[in-house]
Amino acid sequence: MPATDDRLLTPAALSKLRWRCRRGLLENDLFIERFFARHEQSLNERQAAGLETLMDLADNDLLDLLLARTQAEGELDTPPVREVLTMMQFRA
Repeated sequence: MPATDDRLLTPAALSKLRWRCRRGLLENDLFIERFFARHEQSLNERQAAGLETLMDLADNDLLDLLLARTQAEGELDTPPVREVLTMMQFRA
């Protein structure tokens, strides 16, 4: 049985998360939409927690992280946040 935080999100949890991720800056929305297009079917609870943490940031702070102008530091520097940032920054 998978660890609790490795469980895939339910459709209801995924829908709530997508709504929570709506941002005011178009640039952030573009990163987020690409992220969901690639990963929504495989998102687990750990990744959702990392994404929730990122969504607590101000738009400009989030954009700086997504563009790798800054790095996650302090309380923000957690494995789930780093994992999601890597997933969001990846360009294929």
